[in-house]
Amino acid sequence: MQTALNVLQWTVRVVGVIQIILGLLFWTGNAVSLVPLHMLLGLIIVILLWVVALMAWRAGVPPALPIVGLVWGAVTLWLGLTQAQIMPGSNHWIIQVVHLLLGLGALGQAEVLIQRMKRGQTSTLAA
Repeated sequence: MQTALNVLQWTVRVVGVIQIILGLLFWTGNAVSLVPLHMLLGLIIVILLWVVALMAWRAGVPPALPIVGLVWGAVTLWLGLTQAQIMPGSNHWIIQVVHLLLGLGALGQAEVLIQRMKRGQTSTLAA
């Protein structure tokens, strides 16, 4: 279990850094041709978050945390796939900031859940 958590954790971290770099490139008007890669990696992060959330739930982490992770992943996926159509024009930067915050939140959710499992901070119901 520890090895699987380490692999998941480092995968989330590495893909997350790549996503942030790609996002910064897009905001500066560069590498726009890499948007499909950014979308694929975003989907991978959401799937990883869901896997981690389900593992945490099964490991006995208090249910609210995995549930938040599952919902957060769904919202992140929805916004990532639809953001181009939301608030187009000069105010679109607001959606871009929300997208960034949701993505960072997804990375943080995965990190917290993995740390909880590594430290064995589970509910007393699982014991």
